[in-house]
Amino acid sequence: MTQEMDFAARLEKIKQLARNQGGMMQEKQVRDVFADMHFDEGQMKLVFDYLAGQKIGIGEPLNPEDYLSEVEIDWLDSYLESLTGLAELSDGEKEAVLLSAMAGDGDARRRLTEIYLPQVVDIARLYAGQGALLEDLIGEGNVALSMAVQMLETAGNASEAEGLIGSMIMEAMENHIAENTQQAQTGQKIADKVNRVADQARELAESLGRKVTLAELADETGMSLFELKEAVDLSGDAIEDIDSAGGR
Repeated sequence: MTQEMDFAARLEKIKQLARNQGGMMQEKQVRDVFADMHFDEGQMKLVFDYLAGQKIGIGEPLNPEDYLSEVEIDWLDSYLESLTGLAELSDGEKEAVLLSAMAGDGDARRRLTEIYLPQVVDIARLYAGQGALLEDLIGEGNVALSMAVQMLETAGNASEAEGLIGSMIMEAMENHIAENTQQAQTGQKIADKVNRVADQARELAESLGRKVTLAELADETGMSLFELKEAVDLSGDAIEDIDSAGGR
């Protein structure tokens, strides 16, 4: 394993530990993970800055609502209000429902889903500000919760069942964030490509005193006609310095 891969793996380990600890790590825990890499304080600061960007508190949990917009906060308040009618259960009552759900009781599974709805919100808050709307995270978590309660017969005991529910909820939210991030990166790459072609077309058009054809732009830039045509299509034929009607 390269040093870069090792470093990335350790960061993932910290992120998982933080989620298990309510979105936080003790400073000593973080330093211990990297102890044998002998980082100086400047390098450790970069690690702590990265963790802060991942919404991981050091020494104490961050306030997830600091990363929510006013619209998200208003929506969350309304959603939480809709959950206030759910009856609270003692730990013993909750375990009884869980065991019945594990045994395949349909009513218990529906009740268990209701019991876990507030926990989905708590988990979603840990992922606030990471590239997905809180409403969407909760929606993904609720779907995963519904799926998890139908799979509880695979758990050997109540503790495993609870772990299955929590891990499926977190995985669903993480996958949603990853998909959003990938889409955003793809969108940025497309925008960068269109802007690059537009800039080059503008420079050549200013030199020639007229709009340019794709063939002329290909000769000037070394880009293929396919690449240039793709950029024009992606822009919706909005690159104004290219003569879209000729020279394709």
